[in-house]
Amino acid sequence: MPAESLSLGPIAEKQPTEAYHALWTLLESVKDPEIPVVSLREMGILRAVRAAADGSLEVVITPTYSGCPAMEQMHDDVVAALALGGVTARVVTQLAPAWSTDWMTPQANEKLRAYGIAPPQVSSCANQALNVLQFAAKKPAGHVHTVVPCPQCGSVNTTETSHFGSTACKALYRCLDCMEPFDYFKPY
Repeated sequence: MPAESLSLGPIAEKQPTEAYHALWTLLESVKDPEIPVVSLREMGILRAVRAAADGSLEVVITPTYSGCPAMEQMHDDVVAALALGGVTARVVTQLAPAWSTDWMTPQANEKLRAYGIAPPQVSSCANQALNVLQFAAKKPAGHVHTVVPCPQCGSVNTTETSHFGSTACKALYRCLDCMEPFDYFKPY
């Protein structure tokens, strides 16, 4: 394993090695414990595989929010997946930069929709000149409500019923046409 960091970014800066591909193949099997149709990699939670200063292997994960109750399960699942391939690694939780829905793959968005969860509709940085961490949503004057289509019937006649859904990273919506409730993955 090379000493440099092998990062999972949208643009590959290094030529991955065969060992790198084998590690990511093992990690691809790790599903999100709260949304089992998507992998941690598709969600952008798995951030990097790297060699630590002492030569050991580290897998870097960033939770969707710092209080995520599934972090311990994600840690254990990463360790177990690597162990199946005979690999021992330390899992490192990295909170900065904060996770963003921009890190989700298009495949994750489609899988969420098929599972009944509306994926984020806008980039978290779409209308910001800088990527600034905000602790409370600030709606500019003249802000138009984000249209969230129903993942069941496709109708845009939906309404938010609770800003927090089954987890803090989702909001609860209801379709006013088919009357089905659904989670919406909030853009961060």
